[in-house]
Amino acid sequence: MSVKDAVAERFLQICKERNIKLNELANRSGVTPSTAYSMVDKSRRDVSVVTVKKFCDGLDISLREFFDSEIFDSLEQEIV
Repeated sequence: MSVKDAVAERFLQICKERNIKLNELANRSGVTPSTAYSMVDKSRRDVSVVTVKKFCDGLDISLREFFDSEIFDSLEQEIV
């Protein structure tokens, strides 16, 4: 799994746990819904750290809490 896919999966996981839709995450985070949907779009390559931080702020969690998940333990190498 790529880091971008892991980030998207983690946000989807948290949203599911909290019963939050992507539109609501976008609104809470001060970003457009298209930004939230592009994060989970498999054809999009990257998600910025600033966007990740905004989503974390919208969920009222720290970056440390966000990345403290087993999903990030065995990612593919990003060096090509």
